[in-house]
Amino acid sequence: MDLNILWFILIAVLFIGFFFLEGFDYGVGILLPFLGKTDNERRVLINSIGPVWDGNEVWLITSGGAIFAAFPNWYATLFSGFYLALFVMLAALIVRGVAFEFRSSDRSPAWRKLWDGLLFAGSLVSALLWGVAVTNLLQGVPIDGNMQYVGGFFDLLSPYTLVGGLVFVFLFVFHGALYLGLKTEGEMATRAERAARFAGGLGLVFLLVLALLTYTQTDLFNKAGAAIVLVLAAVAFVGAYLFARRRQIGWGFLFSGLTILFLTVAVFWGLFPRVMVSSLNPAWNLTIYNASSSPYTLKIMTIVALTLVPFVLAYQAWTYWVFRERVSVKKLHY
Repeated sequence: MDLNILWFILIAVLFIGFFFLEGFDYGVGILLPFLGKTDNERRVLINSIGPVWDGNEVWLITSGGAIFAAFPNWYATLFSGFYLALFVMLAALIVRGVAFEFRSSDRSPAWRKLWDGLLFAGSLVSALLWGVAVTNLLQGVPIDGNMQYVGGFFDLLSPYTLVGGLVFVFLFVFHGALYLGLKTEGEMATRAERAARFAGGLGLVFLLVLALLTYTQTDLFNKAGAAIVLVLAAVAFVGAYLFARRRQIGWGFLFSGLTILFLTVAVFWGLFPRVMVSSLNPAWNLTIYNASSSPYTLKIMTIVALTLVPFVLAYQAWTYWVFRERVSVKKLHY
């Protein structure tokens, strides 16, 4: 295995970690106005992810940094071509982050309602745009022979990519509801379980539609391995939904995590060895070779990653262990 392949795999792993961890963060944010009937209940929901949400977003920053360093031409084409969409996502993430910090700085109900609404909107927009972005990578976008994106914002929107956006929304809501079922107590946990069953049913429908559209709109199914993993994602989602209906929330959360893992693996497997597909000419695809840094750069990055990443993983695992206790109105901290 050469270093180009290794870093493609490492970036896939980073996105798996990001979608798994930040996925339930987005889900909790989207569920905030629906499960939180009172100010204290909404505070409980926020506190369930309060100690970990910013650490979860580090996976996104690391993913972007890895793409920039390992595959600079991929980074340049992706961030210039998806500029407006990524700007909207960045604005949503900033608003969402500010909402966590500002929400409780004033006791005014109107103030808190405003920031709760912005937290919901930031989570929803981010989840939707991630689905749109990922499915665009599979479907292909207009890239010319100079590795330049030559389309516009609306070229990123199609029935296929919008279905992809909805899949991510309902998958993350389902994942977040199961997380809340494990992290909260009493009536809140019961509401979260009901929300999981509702979101899981809709998510399963849209995932099956996405699989069908992926077969007709992309070449992912030309790779048997990627197709099998996509089927495994659907099977894992069915399993998670059945566990949720039986109120086996721990198993449901595990299988929703497996759904995210298999779905991300299917996307990267379907792309390989490409990193971006040109809808204009297959010869203009960006690959792990024509978009990569020099071998020396990849070597230095590998040494640094192998040295530092274990410490980062250990620290984040320790954080989850420290804040493992369930959250409830009786044990509320602002």
